[in-house]
Amino acid sequence: MDILAITLIIAGLVLFETITSIDNAIINAEVLSTMSERAKRWFLIWGLLIAVFAVRGLLPWLIVWLSTPSLGPVGALTATFSSDPVVIAAIEQSAPMLLIGGGTFLLFLFCHWLFLEDKNFGLKGERFFATKGVWFFAIVSILLAGIVWLALGKSPLMAFGAVVGSTAFFIVHGFRQNAELAEHRMLKSDGMSDMSKIFYLEVIDATFSIDGVIGAFAFTMAVPLILIGNGIGAFVVRELTIRNIDRIKNYRYLKNGAMYSILFLGIIMIIDSFGFHIPVFVSPLVTFGVVGFFLFKSLRDMDTPVPRSPVP
Repeated sequence: MDILAITLIIAGLVLFETITSIDNAIINAEVLSTMSERAKRWFLIWGLLIAVFAVRGLLPWLIVWLSTPSLGPVGALTATFSSDPVVIAAIEQSAPMLLIGGGTFLLFLFCHWLFLEDKNFGLKGERFFATKGVWFFAIVSILLAGIVWLALGKSPLMAFGAVVGSTAFFIVHGFRQNAELAEHRMLKSDGMSDMSKIFYLEVIDATFSIDGVIGAFAFTMAVPLILIGNGIGAFVVRELTIRNIDRIKNYRYLKNGAMYSILFLGIIMIIDSFGFHIPVFVSPLVTFGVVGFFLFKSLRDMDTPVPRSPVP
């Protein structure tokens, strides 16, 4: 992997992590406004270390290790940069299961946003899907059945990976809903201690970071690059939290850009899992292109009232 490819991958990871964590930054800013200055500093300094190393660092390493246990803990960290034929073969064997699971997770995530979540309408058709929320479970069930059917023709482990991806989505979604309810309680409660709020913020951060971690595998299987890219992205999110969060809220279509990036990365991961080689520059360029489009659209329509979908 040459230096240009590494730079492009890291830049794509930073952008993807940042854009998928905008909602997290807004939540953090709202809760931090109710906390003491000392608690704010603790969260923004030590909370960043926890967010980078405990979640965005350990989770991708753990995913690679569990999907390829023969590598061992050290091998899972360095496997992508190894020239050992045995290591390369092990990665190639386990990659399809990991990719199809991650791709399924991302597709479900996009569909949930499209059908059920509150949003600014950025493209034609989004309003139509927002009125058809009852179809979400039918659509993802059909998607899963189709993906599993195709995967069975390649490998039972790939089919199992797709099921694991769908299971992970519903588990993470459940925790995220609970975390959002905790956020509302924190904003309304005067009796909750700063330490309790910090704990809940770390839990919320962990649930939101999973999207970025799983999506990172569409860019690379190299855990060190994921750690660097997602770590820088986490730092950017912390800076947005304390400096420019009100301005970020004015970019009304950034969430749309994040979700369409998730859609394309999910498709790339699934296609890649079936053996169709996707060049390393495709995922970063797609991410920059999609986010750039919605950023331009946000700037153009900044002063124009825009209808939002109702909260389900």
